[in-house]
Amino acid sequence: MTTVTAKELKEHSADVIGRVRYGNERVGITHRGKMVAVVVSLEDAHLLEELEDVLDIHDALQAIEEADRIGTVSLDALREKLGH
Repeated sequence: MTTVTAKELKEHSADVIGRVRYGNERVGITHRGKMVAVVVSLEDAHLLEELEDVLDIHDALQAIEEADRIGTVSLDALREKLGH
């Protein structure tokens, strides 16, 4: 992945966008020597969102399995336990 500084991005944003859009590059943005962001194509952003959705579904299924295995607690019981 190539990188540019935040200042370079400000001065050459059209070039960076072109590299991402037409060159299928991912461009890292640095600020004070640290990577702070990445400019990615819309396609990459959509793929990332899809991946996050899959991971969320996986986590939800695990939580359901755990609830089936060890049971659940009602909200009222939890409030009583916590003293609320």
